[in-house]
Amino acid sequence: MSQPTQVDPRGLRVVAAITAVVLAAVLLIPSETVRTILLAVQVAVFAVAACIGLGASPYAVLYQRLVRPRIGPPVELEDSRPPRFAQVVGLAFTGVALVALLAGATTVALVATGFALVAALLNAVVGLCLGCELYLVLRRLSPAGA
Repeated sequence: MSQPTQVDPRGLRVVAAITAVVLAAVLLIPSETVRTILLAVQVAVFAVAACIGLGASPYAVLYQRLVRPRIGPPVELEDSRPPRFAQVVGLAFTGVALVALLAGATTVALVATGFALVAALLNAVVGLCLGCELYLVLRRLSPAGA
């Protein structure tokens, strides 16, 4: 069995901060068209990170090219599986929000976006990754425990 991929936790927080800015803009910008475009972009970013890998996310690429060279290598790394699962959770919430927005259910879209924003802010500001915690709970509850 191969070793799980390791990621820089500082990058995860930067990615969460960018995500929070995009999601806040979705909630604050009054133009339905701009909201839809921004939400679609965020759905695509989550999809890339969830399906291809965290390092392939456009936000992670920005971190790797612009931030990490200035702050140096991380002191420690962490397992990529919980944050990748968190990207799946973010994809689910923003996917629901996008479908709701396209269907004209603006309130549902804004509530789902709000939940995703809270999760992104918690990660960016205090380093609490709700999706990662959910991953760990589900892993403990699984019959195999792995």
